[in-house]
Amino acid sequence: MSITFTDCSYRYKRRSRPVLTGFSYELRDGLTVLLGPNGAGKSTLLRLGASVARPETGRITCGTVPSTSREYRRQVSWMPQQITAMAGLTAREQVAYSGWLKGMGRSDAWDRALDALTRVGLRDRADDRARILSGGQLRRLGLASALLHDCRVLLLDEPTAGMDPTQRRVFRDLLTAAVDGGGLSVLMSTHDVADLADDADRITVLAEGRIRFDGTTGGFLGHAPANAPASRHAEAAYTALTLRD
Repeated sequence: MSITFTDCSYRYKRRSRPVLTGFSYELRDGLTVLLGPNGAGKSTLLRLGASVARPETGRITCGTVPSTSREYRRQVSWMPQQITAMAGLTAREQVAYSGWLKGMGRSDAWDRALDALTRVGLRDRADDRARILSGGQLRRLGLASALLHDCRVLLLDEPTAGMDPTQRRVFRDLLTAAVDGGGLSVLMSTHDVADLADDADRITVLAEGRIRFDGTTGGFLGHAPANAPASRHAEAAYTALTLRD
């Protein structure tokens, strides 16, 4: 099951320039990396997909379920750019609270919070206050919260921003394990062309509110100029796609 955007338009203020106009897109199965420069519309697309914002025109569905329904929000989970530690809560309490907000019963959310923390390698920090976790651990806490309620679609907004290379590798492994083990459709935005490029099933490039490319990783790399160094094929392909008219 995945998300389909059909002829969607969105702007932040009534008189501002639209971020998306007549936008149509279908998220495929597996892990899709959403590339694009700052201001391309990546975060807007994810907010719409998460039903945090609603399009001015068009419709968004998960399978046949419309984004305006409660069932849609059960199927789709969103991890925003900023993960904030909730004052006074332990890691387990914060994850459980996220489940309760999604409609889970309190005891079920509490029990499954520990499983979710185990999946992201934070079981040993379950009883620690969330505010003392490191930045990388907070990202993993956010992922545990997003995975808690067995969603079918996972939307991640710049999840590795601010992580060092080791933390990024750990996050990649966690994410690919979740995709392989849970049958998830994942859309993960980034402006870093190296981010998860080796693990992605598909690449989507968004620039100025338009899809410039949507296909396999191999197809994406094929847009690199012939003279581009092998070590910089991803960067060269991204530049060629985002700078074209």
